[in-house]
Amino acid sequence: MSVFFTDSDCEIWYTDVDKYNMKVIEMPYTIDGEEKFYDMGRATDFKQFYDKMRAGATTKTSALNPYDYTKIFEPYFIKGEDILYVHFSSEMSGTFGSMNVALSGLKEKYPNVKFTEFDTKSVSTGAGIQALVAAKMHEEGKSDEEIVDFLKDFSAHTAMYFVVEDLNYLKKGGRISPFVATVGSLLNIKPIIRITDEGKLDKYSSGKGMKGALNVILQKFKETYRSGYPIYIVDADNEKHADALSEHVREIAGETADIVRLPVGPVIGSHCGPGTVGIIFYAEKR
Repeated sequence: MSVFFTDSDCEIWYTDVDKYNMKVIEMPYTIDGEEKFYDMGRATDFKQFYDKMRAGATTKTSALNPYDYTKIFEPYFIKGEDILYVHFSSEMSGTFGSMNVALSGLKEKYPNVKFTEFDTKSVSTGAGIQALVAAKMHEEGKSDEEIVDFLKDFSAHTAMYFVVEDLNYLKKGGRISPFVATVGSLLNIKPIIRITDEGKLDKYSSGKGMKGALNVILQKFKETYRSGYPIYIVDADNEKHADALSEHVREIAGETADIVRLPVGPVIGSHCGPGTVGIIFYAEKR
């Protein structure tokens, strides 16, 4: 049986990581010059992180290098253990170029080891919901091929929409122009971002203020939601609006709906900024 890997940009809560015996590649972030690695919430102080961002702290993220990936994977290659890695969208980071360099050397050195990867074409809990379902199947003894075949369809139905409270963070990341950020801030226009089928960020719509934008998301949820899997509400230190979104989602999905609340981690939060609120759910189509 293979070893199951995911990464911290998939943002699965650490209790599920432990429960399903996942190996996690912890992605780095830096705040005020100190590099850290996201631990899936095990010891992360989310409130402190976002308070620092609001106070003007400098944050950035970085890619792992080929040496990092070799250190992570080679212990399993040495033992002849196959690897299944379910990861966040390769369209969102150059880190996968480094991974491929490392794998090229490892496969040459250990030709009998099988490395299988699945690109969720999503990020945060949009990737995490896919990795979690895959990990459960892995624990049940499903083959890597069976898991990947399932994920190909499941991924196409994994919808993710989120609203950013402060447009300056999207501006810093080059997601919107300085002009759009300035005008949007002045008019209190909040963009709604979705994850495309290709695994890229795309502006879906916008709303007047956070409440207006969340109402647009709720309408989309009402139109496309399909039951059978948990609904995830995530926030970057914006409990008020996340709570309100959860209440409205339950009104639509029903009292028995499984609604899970999770924080946005510091790696993803470095790009979207404090105040972000999002929803991830199984939809008619992504």
